[in-house]
Amino acid sequence: MTKTEKLLADVVDLVHTRGTIYGHPYTNHKRISELWSAYLDHPITPSQVALCMALLKVSRLSESPGHEDSVKDALAYISIYQTVLDAEADINFTWGDD
Repeated sequence: MTKTEKLLADVVDLVHTRGTIYGHPYTNHKRISELWSAYLDHPITPSQVALCMALLKVSRLSESPGHEDSVKDALAYISIYQTVLDAEADINFTWGDD
């Protein structure tokens, strides 16, 4: 397994592990978007939450280039972005308590 393959496998494991803790990424990011929207008094979508979290990790990498946890988290948030975007587009999407 290459270093990149290991990194991506670790990211998949990370997303799955966090999913067991926080629930489906769409449900979690929808909850966050509602809180951020209320606080900012401006609508924020669940997919925007994922992008903003990825940007937070990019900012941290600007200060600490190559920090492995931030690299993994940034990749995870980009993959979560796609999952959440797909759920936003699926009018029949249901998952647990949302």
